[in-house]
Amino acid sequence: MNKLMIVAAAAVLSTTAWAQSTSTTEKTGVNSVLGMAPSTQDFVTEAATSDMFEIESSKLALERADAATKTFAQQMITDHEKTTAELKGLVASGKVKANLPSAMTDKQQSTLNDLKARQGDDFNKQYHSVQVDGHEDAVDLFKRYGDNGDQPDLKSWAAATLPHLQHHLDMANGLNK
Repeated sequence: MNKLMIVAAAAVLSTTAWAQSTSTTEKTGVNSVLGMAPSTQDFVTEAATSDMFEIESSKLALERADAATKTFAQQMITDHEKTTAELKGLVASGKVKANLPSAMTDKQQSTLNDLKARQGDDFNKQYHSVQVDGHEDAVDLFKRYGDNGDQPDLKSWAAATLPHLQHHLDMANGLNK
């Protein structure tokens, strides 16, 4: 019985150590599953690339979507340009030690390319779907870093930004009604 508990504890500790050291696919990785805060670099990368995708996909929605979706898209552009500027300011000031990515992830670019190939209701449905998924991921990411992040200024920013992202998620869910 004691050997079993020791093996179980070792497995948890090794999984925890691995989760803290992994830096790829934060949104779907072990940190997310375990509810652990991402590293500062992972958080900055995920937040920045998410903003890039939100802005670009929403610009596309302004060209192709129905009126309600265009209103939502304009709000996403405005809000995510603001969070991009805030995050860049934290990094540029030296308060946050991390590198900002220069482009979206390959998956985000692929999703954007898929949206570009769609029109009408097909575009609206897919845009709504990716907005819900993206904001669910962002709410989870910002909550985990805001609760347990290791960099105080970034942790405060994540916690302060979280209610806006939750509102975006609520709005995105409302588009499907």
